[in-house]
Amino acid sequence: MQGSYQIRPLAGAEIQTAVDWAAHEGWNPGHRDAACFASVDPEGFWGGFLDGRMIACISVVNYGAAFAFLGFYIVAPEHRGQGYGYALWQKALTHAGGRVVGLDGVVDQQDNYRRSGFALAYRNIRFGGVPGDGAAAPEGFDLSPITAPTAELEALDARVFPAPRTAFWQQWLGAEGHVSIAAYQDGSLAGFGTLRPCGSGCKIGPLVAVSRPAAEALLARLLQELAVGQEVFLDVPEPHAAAVEMARSLGLEPVFETARMYRGAAPQLETDLIYGVTSFELG
Repeated sequence: MQGSYQIRPLAGAEIQTAVDWAAHEGWNPGHRDAACFASVDPEGFWGGFLDGRMIACISVVNYGAAFAFLGFYIVAPEHRGQGYGYALWQKALTHAGGRVVGLDGVVDQQDNYRRSGFALAYRNIRFGGVPGDGAAAPEGFDLSPITAPTAELEALDARVFPAPRTAFWQQWLGAEGHVSIAAYQDGSLAGFGTLRPCGSGCKIGPLVAVSRPAAEALLARLLQELAVGQEVFLDVPEPHAAAVEMARSLGLEPVFETARMYRGAAPQLETDLIYGVTSFELG
């Protein structure tokens, strides 16, 4: 490493820069992701600055006392392989303390992550494309907008995410351009989902449901928000065969994949409820 290299938490517009870098890398974050992400842990985003200019970024966002999620690990191309990224990685991980840390990493970096104590849990597959007509939406579900987190929503979310994330939900559900829908069956919450605009098309995530028909009902409603010919992306845990089949039934194709890895004991999540991951950056 050369010059004066400083590592510190990011603020405000600097977090947006990290999101912009992620878009340039092809990760296609949502338009309003930066504000939602910053609400979770104000000191969870870090940058490496060489002679005062940011050349690297990473997030290690703490959810409560037991879990953190790592994302946005990017080094400017001209500064890769010089130790700047690894120094930032090491410093930012101290922010997590003794928490279990999850990440969705690019596959070709798995060996590097293993050397830092991360173990593979499963793959996530991003499906994308212009959706086909698909089958008719299943009947028997009442669908309604969600504008604020409820006890029912957070109880279902706790089955697929290992820590409470109320602050995140408050931002996520109220973000401009986000459309969030709940599905009820016989008066009980059967699932929820959000569609959000991205640099390229839209993503649907999270998409969580207690059954495939509930997921299909939510998906059909959310797809109504798309313009004709607009692309949509759905990030699916590979072990969840029904979710993979549902994505393929829309005519979507695999376009990207990540390695879901954990440092520490992998949380026991009900991945068979996850039809769309919230975010590769924040879990």
